[in-house]
Amino acid sequence: MTTTIALAGKGGVGKTTIAAMVIKYLAQNREGAILAIDADPSSNLNMVLGLELEWTVGDIREGLLEQVKASLSTGGAAMGSLSGGMTKRDYLDYEVRSSLSEGDRFDLIAMGRSEGPGCYCAVNHNLRQVIDSISQNYRYVVIDNEAGMEHLSRRTTRDVDHLLVVTGPTQRGLVAAERIAELRHELDIQIKNAYLIVNRLSGDLPAPLEARIQEMDLPLLGTVPEDAEMAEFEFSGRPLVELGDESPIYRAVAAMMEQILTP
Repeated sequence: MTTTIALAGKGGVGKTTIAAMVIKYLAQNREGAILAIDADPSSNLNMVLGLELEWTVGDIREGLLEQVKASLSTGGAAMGSLSGGMTKRDYLDYEVRSSLSEGDRFDLIAMGRSEGPGCYCAVNHNLRQVIDSISQNYRYVVIDNEAGMEHLSRRTTRDVDHLLVVTGPTQRGLVAAERIAELRHELDIQIKNAYLIVNRLSGDLPAPLEARIQEMDLPLLGTVPEDAEMAEFEFSGRPLVELGDESPIYRAVAAMMEQILTP
């Protein structure tokens, strides 16, 4: 059975850092393969995981659209096939699997550019089916989302076990997190559990923020401290999954994962 953990938050709150720590924890403490899905076009999940990224799902979609246009003259696209008799679904399945960036304990799929108004609807639907089919082969799927969670709403399998909404330690950040969390009631997504994570906190949680969080329809899972070592990794470009187990950031995220994943 696959456990899906999705992260969401506005840009700049450190959501991708938390995603990397979640994946590090799973790789070190849980059995089974892990699939990371980078669904934020502005994210660089491959960099924090130390994986090369040659092309994205968006690139594959655009490549297929070009083939569809070329096949229209021969009637191939109209019959659901490309030149040579390959179906669009088979082509997408092959290309997406080939685009996987493979690590030791985790693999990565990057969604890349958004679907946009000019995309071919059947292609998008087939892509979603392919990615969901691949996901079912993994014990854990970790999805780094954009703030609007569009990728989650477009999945053909919309089950999410744990949604982690990440925010910075400010009132404005909490308002943004609350708006993101409210989307789970508006979108056709089946989310079993949703939590708030306050990132980059210096010291204890200030009383005004704690009071505001208690008013939210989103329980606080935990806080992640500010850590000077993180700046060194950011400056050098060193993958964040190489942070030591003694890192305060990793220890904080690992404790949260123990809390939600331990029966």
